[in-house]
Amino acid sequence: MADEQKNNGAPTPDVEPADDLSVTHHEVAGLRYTATAGRLVVRAESHTDDAFDGHQAKAEMFVVAYTLDGADAATRPVTFAFNGGPGSSSVWLHLGLLGPRRVVMGDAGALTAPPYGLADNAETLLRHSDLVFIDPVSTGYSRAVKGGKSKEHHGFSGDVDSVGELIRLWTSRHGRWGSPKFLCGESYGTLRAAALAHHLQDRHGMWLNGLMLVSSVLNIGTLEFHPHHDGAYPLFLPTYAAIAHYHGLHGDRPLREVLAEAEEFADRSYPWALARGARLSEAERTAAVGTLARLTGLDPDYVDRVNLRPEHVRFFTELLRSRRRTVGRLDGRFLGWDADYGREHWSSDPSLDAIMGPYTAAINQYLRSDLGYRNDLPYKTLTGDVQPWSFKEFEGQHVNVADKLAAAMRANPHLRVQVACGYHDGATPYYASEHTFAHLEIPAALRGNIEFRYYEAGHMMYVHEPSRLAQARHLAEFVTA
Repeated sequence: MADEQKNNGAPTPDVEPADDLSVTHHEVAGLRYTATAGRLVVRAESHTDDAFDGHQAKAEMFVVAYTLDGADAATRPVTFAFNGGPGSSSVWLHLGLLGPRRVVMGDAGALTAPPYGLADNAETLLRHSDLVFIDPVSTGYSRAVKGGKSKEHHGFSGDVDSVGELIRLWTSRHGRWGSPKFLCGESYGTLRAAALAHHLQDRHGMWLNGLMLVSSVLNIGTLEFHPHHDGAYPLFLPTYAAIAHYHGLHGDRPLREVLAEAEEFADRSYPWALARGARLSEAERTAAVGTLARLTGLDPDYVDRVNLRPEHVRFFTELLRSRRRTVGRLDGRFLGWDADYGREHWSSDPSLDAIMGPYTAAINQYLRSDLGYRNDLPYKTLTGDVQPWSFKEFEGQHVNVADKLAAAMRANPHLRVQVACGYHDGATPYYASEHTFAHLEIPAALRGNIEFRYYEAGHMMYVHEPSRLAQARHLAEFVTA
């Protein structure tokens, strides 16, 4: 029998899941550090009819932790980092920006060929903070325990619970309650980080020092294109203009000049024109079409045919159709080809195509060869296995955690937030982030706790080397402020 051995006619009970960790020692750019990679068993207290059933294992969650040798662990900052999706591992922040090693893959228009390499990251945040990279359940090597239900973790609350418990567990085991604590999330990971700031306070009494939100989305409603809901169109417009500028459709105008015009139109005339609908006069509609076409780089006839409402994937497909090229969603600087240039939506995102191979190869090689962790499970860099993702807590409303971040900041007035935005990010546009934070329900006295940083790149702005160097410096300044 595959799963049981007989012992006097009785099956041997399943072995209780246990942590499996690999500890190695390294030096990069003058930093001596210890790396701990492996899966931690995350448990939850269980009750049946008010009777305590014990501390039940729920998941085995994969982490990679870096701690600086010789530092005072009680006072040294620690940063917990994760990406988004939902369904993404933490590989992007780990090997793209924060960790002591980074992927070498080139950039838009100058990608390197496989196999891909790793280089020392002299700008690693480890210089200023210990780092703990977390793969949510069903991503990376993280899985529900044998017999457990993965779906319990595939939703807003279940995800926050499991990641929050891992943060509490790691903090307690390593004696880090006295350390300054930061969360760094990217994309959906920013929504998770904002929710965790409130959850950790409310559930565990853990106050944080800061959140680093990379390509932020706290209100998914700002990204959703729905019939009879026009909110997203103006918020995407400045990003459309930035992408058009990158591809030469604004001549020699400076980027900031183009963005200023796009932001002004997105603030005032564009929402007004959309709201007017059939009440627009012919002259008003012609003027709106002309301005929108000029800013986006799209043909005026196309703008008119889509009724002043270019949806984002339609934009990425249409912008360079005449050149028989598609542009990236995650990063509009990247170009791709398609099989059919008459289609309404491109068949794949060329920017995602460009980064998947290098990062997946790098993490699989690095974990085994450098960190000594071996597991025959596939490392899920980015997976759809978590779908459908449950947002049952937000039934009948947009998914929005801005209220949770605001509550956390009001309770903890020392909580600071850095928001990193890529001008060419077509997944989480910078103007949508500005909109969300402008409506954050905090007193004026706390507005100074929020800072924005901007980069001439996309969603993973750190694949652009000048942006990576600038962002590393900005993160270091934030953590050490």
